[in-house]
Amino acid sequence: MKKIILIAALTLGVAFAAAAQPRAIGGRLGYGLEASYQHTVNNADFVEATLGLFSFASLNATATYNFMIAQPAWTDRGEWGFYAGPGAALGIGFGAWPGFNLAVAGQIGLEYTFWFPLQLSIDLRPQIGLTFHDRVGFYTPGLFGFAPCLSVRYRF
Repeated sequence: MKKIILIAALTLGVAFAAAAQPRAIGGRLGYGLEASYQHTVNNADFVEATLGLFSFASLNATATYNFMIAQPAWTDRGEWGFYAGPGAALGIGFGAWPGFNLAVAGQIGLEYTFWFPLQLSIDLRPQIGLTFHDRVGFYTPGLFGFAPCLSVRYRF
C-alpha cells in the first residue's frame, strides 16, 4: 500500500511540475511550413518539436533541445533570448527526393517574447543525414535548413 501511495504522489508531482513550465505553440515558416511546440525544461532551456513540410520536399518530424545562451535586457518590456541546440529529424521524402530520411539537426536562433503571450523568433536549422530509397544517399534537402525561418507562437 505504501508503494502505491508513493508512486501516486511521485506521478502527481511530476505531472504538476511539467504543467507549471511555460509552453508555446505556433507555426514556423521559411523554406518549409511546420507546426511548432516548445516546452521549457530547465530554467530557460527548452525542447522544440515540429511537424510539417521541411524544404517542401518531405514530411518531417524534428525535435531539438535548445540551450538558452543569453537573455539580454535590450528592452524594458518583453524578453529577448539567444539559443542553440542539437536535435534529430525523421521524415518521408517525396517529389525529387523520395524515401525515408534520417538526420541530425542543429538549431540556432533569436527570439523575442512580448509582454503579452506572443513569441517571435528567427532561426536556422540545418539537417545532415541520410535518405533511404532504392539506395542510401546524402539527404540534400537538409542543407536548405541554412535558410532563415520565422516562427510565430502563442506562449502559455
